[in-house]
Amino acid sequence: MELYDFPNRDSWDKRRVWLDRVIDERCIGGYDVSEQAAALTLELQNIFCCGAWHTVIILSVAIVDAHFRDVERPDHKGSTADLVKQIGFKSDFEWLRKKRNKLVHIDVTNPIASLDDYLLKKEALEEEAKKAIEIVFDALFMFPHI
Repeated sequence: MELYDFPNRDSWDKRRVWLDRVIDERCIGGYDVSEQAAALTLELQNIFCCGAWHTVIILSVAIVDAHFRDVERPDHKGSTADLVKQIGFKSDFEWLRKKRNKLVHIDVTNPIASLDDYLLKKEALEEEAKKAIEIVFDALFMFPHI
């Protein structure tokens, strides 16, 4: 992303190392992970390393939803918010869901995304993306089979 260009190699590597550390810190056993969630997580890692911060937020909710519907509650027909509550998943998911909703369902009087964000709020956007990724891995690694 990086304003429609590849990130430099140092940025990519730094982000990749951060991702590996997050995974290593949370992965403490064997896990059942949704096939769709696993595929989307691979894309999530790539878009994070590219610096596509808003896309990380949007995709993160989709991953949590896919994982919990497939692995924990395959019969669930309600909203993602209801699903997460039923499972008892906290990890600041409500922040992530609300942030995603603001990105996907625009408030024309108060949009939360602009092109200027990538110049003026780059560090803050990256921190939000990191928080979203931590929530994803909290969900994927919530129920270890030790």
